[in-house]
Amino acid sequence: MSENSTILLPDGFRHLAFDAVQSTNLVCLEQARAGDEGRLWVTAQRQLKGKGSRGRGWVSEAGNLYASLLLQEPAPANALHTLTLVASLAVRDAILAINGAGLARVTLKWPNDVLVNGGKAAGVLLESHVLGGRRHVITGIGINVAHHPVKTLYPATSLRDEGLDVPLSELLQHLAGAMANRLTQWDGGNGMAQIRSDWLAAAQGVGETIEIRMPASGGETKITGIFEGIDEEGFLILRGAGGKRERISVADIFFA
Repeated sequence: MSENSTILLPDGFRHLAFDAVQSTNLVCLEQARAGDEGRLWVTAQRQLKGKGSRGRGWVSEAGNLYASLLLQEPAPANALHTLTLVASLAVRDAILAINGAGLARVTLKWPNDVLVNGGKAAGVLLESHVLGGRRHVITGIGINVAHHPVKTLYPATSLRDEGLDVPLSELLQHLAGAMANRLTQWDGGNGMAQIRSDWLAAAQGVGETIEIRMPASGGETKITGIFEGIDEEGFLILRGAGGKRERISVADIFFA
């Protein structure tokens, strides 16, 4: 059951809060099918079938923030994937806003993770659907506030474990404000140059050796090289043996 929101949102945004749902992204999709015009935040205390990137499950126990933002026609189709970088920056902005004395180091891990003191504390999942001739984009955000999963592909942490204890309502308010600001900066892809600059300034591992794991037929391919940054379209630039550069669109990365 949904509840009326008491969160102070930026002008033009709305919020639906639920106890438990299959996933907040799915609720956004249902709202889009029912004719919602977007700028809608959906949150839940628990997700019964939360999703992470590349179809992985997302542990969704009560105490963490599970939020999705529904937007309608936010950018041309060729710029939509860069919304992941926009959302990652907004999550970082929100965590920094509650970082108090600045004890936690908050960095970004390509393509969609936010790290706190080196551990994954948040992730972003982007979905796009064309309904009734209009494109609806859903940005799913999960932030480990009270707890985090164990035995994960990349080491995880929670805000509480890193000394950041914050009510979910306060964190959501910071996130909604930060996302509105970053969307204005992004400007449907026209402001990607500044988004890219801000993302690189907060990124972890630029200039260092990383391992790339990419999906491949029958398994995955592993490549090692220097993480040179991201290009104007948000693709990772990897410099391998002999100085050859590759543009990577989809992969998991691991730091040496």
